[in-house]
Amino acid sequence: MKKITRLINSLEGAYAPNTIRSYRSDYMHYANWCHKYQYDPFNIHEDKFADYILQMGENLTIATIQRRVASLSSIFNLTKSINPTKEPVVILTIKRLRRKFGKPQKQATPLTYDILIKLKDVCSDDIVGLRNKLLLQLGYETMRRRSEICQFKFEDLQHLGKHKHTLLLRYSKTDQYNQGKIIPISGELSEMISSWSLAIDQDTGYILRSFKRNLSTNPSLTPASINHILKSLQKKAGLNQIGELSGHSFRVGAALDLLNKNIPLEKIMLRDGWKSEASAMRYLQSWSDQNWTVV
Repeated sequence: MKKITRLINSLEGAYAPNTIRSYRSDYMHYANWCHKYQYDPFNIHEDKFADYILQMGENLTIATIQRRVASLSSIFNLTKSINPTKEPVVILTIKRLRRKFGKPQKQATPLTYDILIKLKDVCSDDIVGLRNKLLLQLGYETMRRRSEICQFKFEDLQHLGKHKHTLLLRYSKTDQYNQGKIIPISGELSEMISSWSLAIDQDTGYILRSFKRNLSTNPSLTPASINHILKSLQKKAGLNQIGELSGHSFRVGAALDLLNKNIPLEKIMLRDGWKSEASAMRYLQSWSDQNWTVV
């Protein structure tokens, strides 16, 4: 246990917090299994590790199994331990599970512009509705993950003259060195942020915020809350036939709109933050051939 504790502590600042959390939880799952069978986690035979994978296959998805194996492979390498994940028996075991149980990963339902308008139309006229309209516009225009949407601060808004406005994304999943990314936004979104700032009497800190019972704001909005807000607005708008909206719906919907406007895939990838064409197409391919409109 001391070995993994030292490793996790050494990763602080070098890896993204979410990556470190995954390493810790994935290792603990594996270590508990090893303890049950009295195996040494850092000196395990590849056949035994293959057994671990097979046991995971009884109740976990192939995506979760692959993630855990990838985490453990990194841990083995970082601790200079024997790495069973690269052995043929382990690789073949994963391939068999993928063929037997693998299913296409569920893709997010696109939140396209026509859906955006319908959701904004059912937002209430109070301060909660003002926040929700801002959330919808911010998510759609920036095309970011829900955790990244919650990161934006009032200080990140910049006015460049000639009616040009931008937001600074300080950190993203694909920018682990915190180089930042400048995202152009519309004048409409810029005005919405300013109106929201006046409404809550705040011009610093996180833009999106949750509410207390008296409707004063908390310091921030949690990423998980975005799914709850979208689900509530979707139900209110009567859009249950399109599939469940989620935080990833912003990215897919806005990208699909750009694709339908004949914007080159390379530009869409640059705007959305996708690093590979394969990742972009995995999100868009299942929707690109559909006439995705809402009536």
